[in-house]
Amino acid sequence: MTFDTLFINARLATLAGDGVSLVDKGAIAASGGRIVYAGAQKDLPSTQAKLTVDCESRFITPGLIDCHTHLVYGGNRAREFEMRLEGASYEDIAKAGGGILSSVCATRAASEHDLLQSALKRLDHLIAEGVTTVEIKSGYGLDLGAEKKMLRVAREIENEREINVETTFLGAHALPPEFANKDDYIDHLCNDMLPAIAKEKLADAVDGFCEGIAFSPAQIKKVFETAKKLNLTIKLHADQLSNQHGAKLAADYGALSADHLEHTDEDGVMAMATANTVAVMLPGAYYSLRETKAPPVDLFRKHNVKMAIATDSNPGTSPITSLLAIMNMAAVQFRLTVPEIIAGVTREAARALGQLDNIGTLEAGKTCDLCIWDIGELAELPYRLGFNPLWKRVWRGQ
Repeated sequence: MTFDTLFINARLATLAGDGVSLVDKGAIAASGGRIVYAGAQKDLPSTQAKLTVDCESRFITPGLIDCHTHLVYGGNRAREFEMRLEGASYEDIAKAGGGILSSVCATRAASEHDLLQSALKRLDHLIAEGVTTVEIKSGYGLDLGAEKKMLRVAREIENEREINVETTFLGAHALPPEFANKDDYIDHLCNDMLPAIAKEKLADAVDGFCEGIAFSPAQIKKVFETAKKLNLTIKLHADQLSNQHGAKLAADYGALSADHLEHTDEDGVMAMATANTVAVMLPGAYYSLRETKAPPVDLFRKHNVKMAIATDSNPGTSPITSLLAIMNMAAVQFRLTVPEIIAGVTREAARALGQLDNIGTLEAGKTCDLCIWDIGELAELPYRLGFNPLWKRVWRGQ
């Protein structure tokens, strides 16, 4: 048998099963963009390869997965950052017409070309750190034309870069300026926007922001009911600023993930455990907003809720394009362990996207997206800030 690519003399963090699953003297063989062997080098069948890469004892992990981002948007919100430094809260800024709505104005005014170019600049930072799959949400358009524009740009990114993009419709992000009533907007979203998005297959999933300054649980339920009828998967911005019981709501609808979760209670955690809903924690927003109540990590551990972490890269509350920095924040702010962090940006991030059958671990049959790291131990990845030890990023075996 002849492989396309063979990676030898590597230390594998396979992420198969639970934990990290290390193979000290390992090898990976790839053909047709997929892994055909991952394990001990001594057990590798006698084969030939078109290309052999000697990893010289470097670590290989699955390609990194950023499972919650808002990479496509117009403008920036540096002034709001300054306002927060001067004492304004997230709610104060939103009530004054800033926050999400300022990004809506800039995004509506931007051309698809401009949105694509700005998103690629942000994405390139993630790619340089080994990200091979990224989720991108809409939510800064808030009318059908602008939301479709954002999602088309997100789809186009796959044609511009070697990256897998999962798209999410986040129309229920904020009340657009032309609507005075949230119920009226949700009705429009469910009756007009979401069916049109689904018809054009622009979104892989549907998300919402369940919060006092956004939409109520009853309003989000309407969105979820519509998404279910359209056979779209569900996720939710839940319990970030207060306990709206969003985690339980997400779990009740079989959501892939509930994200943020700073104020989630044990009932919500137990519901997530029953539904196998992944907890996606976003330490960048926690850091940027100077929050003090961390997600209930001990409860997630107690009830065996799977934990992922992501950048939440967005213009207002997490203007961060470094998943490695987020890994450090998850350790320092949320006290996640090294194995939890590595799993959180690979296996569990894949689970949060409903893609675990295809990516997230080093196993035969999975897409051969890899990171080869010039490090002596895995703890170096979250340990050091401003440090990028990526030696090679492998995309579909190449």
